[in-house]
Amino acid sequence: MIFSYPGLVCATSGKPYNMSLTLGQTQGALLNRKVFLDGLGIEYRDLVCAKQVHGDCIRWAGEPDKGKGALEHDTALDDTDALLTDKRNLPLAIFTADCLPIFLFDPQRPAVGLVHAGRRGTEQEITPKAIRLMQDKFNSRPGELFVGFGPAIRDCCYEVGVDLKDNFNYGLKMKDSRYYLDIILINKKQVLESGVKPNHISDCGICTSCRQDEFFSYRRHGAACGRMISVIMLR
Repeated sequence: MIFSYPGLVCATSGKPYNMSLTLGQTQGALLNRKVFLDGLGIEYRDLVCAKQVHGDCIRWAGEPDKGKGALEHDTALDDTDALLTDKRNLPLAIFTADCLPIFLFDPQRPAVGLVHAGRRGTEQEITPKAIRLMQDKFNSRPGELFVGFGPAIRDCCYEVGVDLKDNFNYGLKMKDSRYYLDIILINKKQVLESGVKPNHISDCGICTSCRQDEFFSYRRHGAACGRMISVIMLR
């Protein structure tokens, strides 16, 4: 669990249970979703899922979106990498294998968000954009938001090319003449600059590449590996 707060459920799954309907060993993906989500008190057929494209499109999900992508990938929301809602019992989901799942929670409205933040999404500042949309849509105040970082590849393992020096003015570290990217540090700086309080940010600290036996890792296992699911829902 990322947050522990009355009226909220949020979590990220682990191996060996592939949650993707299109990548990895997909035969048991629906059953895997059901078993994992049953344990959280979430109906797996109600999931709102997105066709993630490493962009910065953020969508508000309402009751008509319930179940989109839950049973078939084709019905998921197109070209979307972050989801927001203020509706209760409407579970939002994203799928990752090294990218950073970011959980947003406004206990005052209440409202929630879930962001798929890989390198490209981070470069496009998808998380600050999601926070701004929560302000516009729900009248959320950044100082009241809680932000959680789930399992993701960390700067200990995320080697990148020198060409990214022009894309990021911070978050790149050199070790043994190689460059490593810290997408957690970058996103943390972005949300702090958005007005989120430092003590409202939590980080599970898990590197999916270091702990490849427990989590799927694109870098370790390749593009066709399975995916974890991250979910958030207001009760």
